[in-house]
Amino acid sequence: MARTRNVDDFLKAAADEQTVRDGFWPKLARLAGKLPFAEDLLAAYYCAFDRNTPNHVRVILLGALAYFVMPIDAVPDFLPLFGFADDAALLAAALKTVSDAMRPEHREAAKRKLAA
Repeated sequence: MARTRNVDDFLKAAADEQTVRDGFWPKLARLAGKLPFAEDLLAAYYCAFDRNTPNHVRVILLGALAYFVMPIDAVPDFLPLFGFADDAALLAAALKTVSDAMRPEHREAAKRKLAA
């Protein structure tokens, strides 16, 4: 029963852009230096919230970003070395799926933000 509730919570969060917006920046600020995929994560965020991004791409990216934001996932984030492996794998799969929609501007914005 708890597993079903977690899946329901995840699907609800993925459908709610505001959940991603509210949870993304605080979590990224805490972890950016520890995440080797931080640039990809930011580029996905910028692409997902770009008004010119097709809706099907936005849905895929918002799902991956919601998975990153949600405190409960397949491998708990607090586990050393392995905690973010599932987040990175899901993000990589999402980015591969939508790679044609990712524009250079999204990557440049991610690089600038990480450099700041």
